[in-house]
Amino acid sequence: MTDMNQTTEVTATEVEPTKTGMDIGDILKILPHRFPFLLIDRVIELKRMKSIVALKNVTITEPFFQGHFPEKPIMPGVLIVEAIAQAGGLLLLTEVPNRDEMLMVFTGIEKARFRRPVVPGDQLRIEVTVKAWRITAARLEGKAYVDGKVAAEATVTCRLVPRAMGGEEQSSEGSSSES
Repeated sequence: MTDMNQTTEVTATEVEPTKTGMDIGDILKILPHRFPFLLIDRVIELKRMKSIVALKNVTITEPFFQGHFPEKPIMPGVLIVEAIAQAGGLLLLTEVPNRDEMLMVFTGIEKARFRRPVVPGDQLRIEVTVKAWRITAARLEGKAYVDGKVAAEATVTCRLVPRAMGGEEQSSEGSSSES
């Protein structure tokens, strides 16, 4: 009986309650994106400052399917890359104490490759790994999978900027995305 109590005590002190996943409510508290541009539905794994695994359920009701393409709906590759960036932004913004005052904006996309079409009914599993991280900028490598197969991949860079951007703090992409 003593051994059992000791094991219980050791287990209780070793296990720390850490949140590795997020539901849509948690995501909405961190990311500024909203419908129809929020492309992350759930986070299933988060390793602080290292990596994130997020899910996007692709449905026929997505607004972009009305025009891309009406007879053969395919999720635009640029939106898959955006989903990768949003997952990475979500990971990074969890570390920013004043995130309500900041935005994470794209500064570059490299090595983007599209391997297979993403269609209604698919679930994107988005895996993003931090390659470099400074307090105001990051380089992230992301892959989006459907049924265990790579659908798209890209390396993205991003920068943390004040939401009330002005003057020299405003990047050319940041200004267009805020218009």
